[in-house]
Amino acid sequence: MKTAIVTDSTAYIPEQIREKYDIHMIPLSVNFGNETYQEEVEITSEQFFEKMRGQQQLPTTSQPPVGKFVELFETLSKEYDAVISIHLSSGISGTYNGAATAGDMVENIEVYAYDSEISCMVQGFYALEAADMAREGANPKDILARMDEMKKTINAYFMVDDLSNLQKGGRLSGAQALIGSLLQVKPILHFEDKVIVPFEKVRTRKKALNRVFELLDEVASQNEKMRVVVIHANRPEEAEKMQQELSAKYPNIECMISYFGPVIGTHLGEGAVGIGWYKK
Repeated sequence: MKTAIVTDSTAYIPEQIREKYDIHMIPLSVNFGNETYQEEVEITSEQFFEKMRGQQQLPTTSQPPVGKFVELFETLSKEYDAVISIHLSSGISGTYNGAATAGDMVENIEVYAYDSEISCMVQGFYALEAADMAREGANPKDILARMDEMKKTINAYFMVDDLSNLQKGGRLSGAQALIGSLLQVKPILHFEDKVIVPFEKVRTRKKALNRVFELLDEVASQNEKMRVVVIHANRPEEAEKMQQELSAKYPNIECMISYFGPVIGTHLGEGAVGIGWYKK
């Protein structure tokens, strides 16, 4: 049985890696007024943050139309027997539901929509693992079972540098944002029950990053093999330094760098940094 792996652009898997693993990507979009850009296709992360600096209002974001999924699945049906379509958390986007709806509309191919319950490269971990298994001929049920197993140890924490985007985007109440900015609070956020919630509020950026390192250390110090990703919103030098520190400290981890692209970056804002991981 030949299985195709699909994910959406918010996994932020670089194009060369998608091509290497034969992962198909469907883009979400950011809208600046009347201008719409498909992320990872028509606008890069760097271009997005540059454009954001001149905006008074936050851009809006939109999920792929169901028709785009139908089109992709029908194309894949000519070559594959099944599709596993892995998407950002259904608690923050309707993308997963769109994939599931499209799956019911196509014939000649079995579609399994999968809710990662998270986003960014941590969502990408599912796609990479699934693609590896698909290449080795694993059937969809075994791939889905492995992803459910991964979900038990997958985790991510991220620090937001500026609370205003979360507030404007309706992801944080005005009072919380005001208190945070007055006290120089850098909230550490994570996904819980499919939505983004505050984990802890920490004073200063340095202390917040140290706290995220501590949270990783609780798992990495057990010396089990892990995959780790440092994710940044237009802070490549800082991310590289963090990757080097983590790789030197933990010989048991495979550490990579990724980024918050336009759709997720709209809500988190420039300067956000996160770490995600799972046990291999």
